[in-house]
Amino acid sequence: GGRFAVSGNDILRQLEEAKRFVAHKGAEKYIAYFQAYSNTYAPVSKLREIFFSAIQAEDIVALDIATRPDCLPPEVLSLLKELHSIKPVIVELGFQSSCEATAEAFHRGYHNDVYLKAVKDLKDLGIHTVTHLIFGLPGETEEQMLSSVQFVADAGTDGVKFHVLNVLEGSLLAEEYRKNPFPLLSLEEYAALVAKAVAMLPESCVVHRLTGDGDKRILIAPDWVKNKKKCLNTINKAIVNL
Repeated sequence: GGRFAVSGNDILRQLEEAKRFVAHKGAEKYIAYFQAYSNTYAPVSKLREIFFSAIQAEDIVALDIATRPDCLPPEVLSLLKELHSIKPVIVELGFQSSCEATAEAFHRGYHNDVYLKAVKDLKDLGIHTVTHLIFGLPGETEEQMLSSVQFVADAGTDGVKFHVLNVLEGSLLAEEYRKNPFPLLSLEEYAALVAKAVAMLPESCVVHRLTGDGDKRILIAPDWVKNKKKCLNTINKAIVNL
């Protein structure tokens, strides 16, 4: 996939840079992945320019857009519908937790019903919808974390990306962690949670990610996420042994 952040008008140039970055993998087809600083926050006229520039190349076979459930007004949904009629569109929603108290504590900025409406609106357009969940948010129990998994499954999400809470330099969470360190999940605890979560999902739901990659340069904790191979092996073992 082509992974890049939009910072100017020359999307085709950025796509070519992204393709060169992954050239060693031997890929011939790509998904244009809009992650940070693009999403669906910009005016629709700007989004139209960006997204249509991205999908015009023949080797771009799909468009993957990460956004927030509260950033999908009717005009954006209309644009996504138009794009989806040309090439497949995937929309990733940052949801993190269905526990309203947790969502309020980390200033998510919207209630669960906003997420439910976003999933329904996207599914009505036939757009593959992926939900991001974070395990290990401060104060959450295992029961609450797995309740979030059941919530998004019941909502009809087509896919899920699992993440463990990362404490990153420069964040409000990092300030709180330094003042009053809170417990973080161990690799074994996280692996066990992911194994249980995967087992809860319907067969039609695709697990797009078992663990996320925080920026190692600004990662404060947990340290174990730096060894991705060990993370994946531990998670796979937990799934097999469940």
